[in-house]
Amino acid sequence: MKRLGVYMVSVLIITIILPAVIVKTINFVPKENTVSGVGFNEETKEPPKYIISEPPNKKVKKKIETVKVYNPYTNETIEMDLEEYVKGVVAAEMPAEFHIDALKAQAVAARTYAVSRTLKYEEGHPDHMEAPLCIGIHCQAYLSLDELKHIHGEDWEGKYWGKIEEAVMTTKGLLIYYQGEVIEPLYHSTSGGMTEDAIDVFSTDMPYLKAVISPYEEDAPKYKSIVTITGDEFIKKINNKYPDANLAKDNFFEKIKLIERTESGRIKKIAIGNRIIEGREFRELFALNSTNFVITYDQQLNIIDITTYGFGHGVGMSQWGANGMAKKGSSYIEILEHYYTGVEIR
Repeated sequence: MKRLGVYMVSVLIITIILPAVIVKTINFVPKENTVSGVGFNEETKEPPKYIISEPPNKKVKKKIETVKVYNPYTNETIEMDLEEYVKGVVAAEMPAEFHIDALKAQAVAARTYAVSRTLKYEEGHPDHMEAPLCIGIHCQAYLSLDELKHIHGEDWEGKYWGKIEEAVMTTKGLLIYYQGEVIEPLYHSTSGGMTEDAIDVFSTDMPYLKAVISPYEEDAPKYKSIVTITGDEFIKKINNKYPDANLAKDNFFEKIKLIERTESGRIKKIAIGNRIIEGREFRELFALNSTNFVITYDQQLNIIDITTYGFGHGVGMSQWGANGMAKKGSSYIEILEHYYTGVEIR
């Protein structure tokens, strides 16, 4: 009987008490319950869904879902959904006829720029304290659907608005980062074959805005352009701007000298007499498309041709280059990683 009692107690411990203790002291984590991102499917119009785990105690920046935008033409400030704003920027900044992957690259760049400005100038930009962003070229151009139809005609919506929406919504939420920080992704129309290093244009070194080759731009309407003026007009404009230059026909080649080019071949510094000026200052004086220019003076005909390559400041993504890359088979991710050095898109 005593043995039976000991046996019964042993069975009770093994079958009931011991499992209860184990369950209370071990945390069961199913093997499949791991944090991972869902793969992006190029065929779907659904945005990619990312699950990002943050380390404990790490300060998480607030999610930007709306943006405040100032309209300098009406002096109004409006708040709108971020993705709706990006649609208006893409449609205003890039031709809707462009390849869908070029439009996607523009959407990610425009969204990143908006978020970057919103985080940096939460209380308002110094040039427009009403909001971090404006709809003018000072920030990013933006057009509403009604404005787009007014500019392009009523049939534009049916032909292109769905394409703009696809470019924005298939990249919804995606931003460009450099070493964990949202970048300021500058872009321009046409580089002329090679983009520019930010430090040579804005005197600020941005490691993700470096000069890179920009292929397939030859179809751009402003890839190459020529400004033709008389020698007298050129000399008068220079002497009015710089009275101590004393430029004349007979000393033209002595007075104007190239001092320095940037890595991309653009004019960085030019000497006019004893004065050294920046290439962008010369560009502004003669309303040139870029600082990538060549001056040719025919003294016999008294004609000066200024040949320029590219259009815009040349920093960051070339929009015509992006379209050329997309037409050659590059994805929007590849385009962005080409023009913005060392970044990740997530």
